[in-house]
Amino acid sequence: MRKLAAILSDTAVSSLPLNGLRDQYTQGLLTRKDFEECIFRFLLKNYKQFNLFNRDHDEFVDYLCDLYPCLSRAIDTYKETGSSFDAYICSIVRSSAKVRQLREAEHHITEYACWEARAEEELMMSENVSAYLDAEESLKPVSNPRQVLILLLKSYFFVSDDFVVRVAPAIGVNIKNLTAMLDKLRELCMGRNEKVHQLKEQLHIQYYRCVTYRKRLEALSEYPSQRELIRGYLERACSSYANIKQRLASINLEPSNRQIAEVLGIPKGTVDSTLHALKQKIKRINDKAQD
Repeated sequence: MRKLAAILSDTAVSSLPLNGLRDQYTQGLLTRKDFEECIFRFLLKNYKQFNLFNRDHDEFVDYLCDLYPCLSRAIDTYKETGSSFDAYICSIVRSSAKVRQLREAEHHITEYACWEARAEEELMMSENVSAYLDAEESLKPVSNPRQVLILLLKSYFFVSDDFVVRVAPAIGVNIKNLTAMLDKLRELCMGRNEKVHQLKEQLHIQYYRCVTYRKRLEALSEYPSQRELIRGYLERACSSYANIKQRLASINLEPSNRQIAEVLGIPKGTVDSTLHALKQKIKRINDKAQD
């Protein structure tokens, strides 16, 4: 250890300290292990001259520990043509640090995009159920339970299990029976539901890509050529997101009147007339509110 310290002290004052260490290694004055350790110690001692990681010593130490295998391979890959061994090692340290920083930035971007996309999904879900009553509020018995039942089945796609528990007593239907009706309706609409699910997954992925590319553009402010490439990716991702959202909006999530009639075991005409009466009632209420 004293020998290494002495060698390191002598070479640190020369203009090409690592070149001097390499000369001693090639002359057999240093073992491979000692040579690698001297390089490591020299870089660690002079970490401020690299101006990396805001000159954070602890982070530089962690970085060098990860870089150690690369420095070991550099001893074998160095050729005595062109730049000095000092310049060769320093270029490896700087370029590898930039790769590490970009990798960490990519990790933060990916993490941010994932949470941002998840927040968007939660927002969409909350918008779908925002019309429901508070979970603690009980529902009073309704005057026309058949109308409410048919309307409930017509809107089955947005009906939660909690709402079923609260609405069943109000319309005089057993909770288990109402759940069975909704399950049968979902089975009849399974093909369309699967399509909606796939489109939602695609929408989530495209939203994730949009957020990721936007964050990458912010991180690549010093790289104009790469920014143009990422900007193209972002435009295509935004276009795909808009197209998928439009396709989702065009899908009718309501079951057909015939499917509702099949679930209830009543004629389709009864379902038609009931829903028509509800529409007329809602229209009268709206007209009265406008007056």
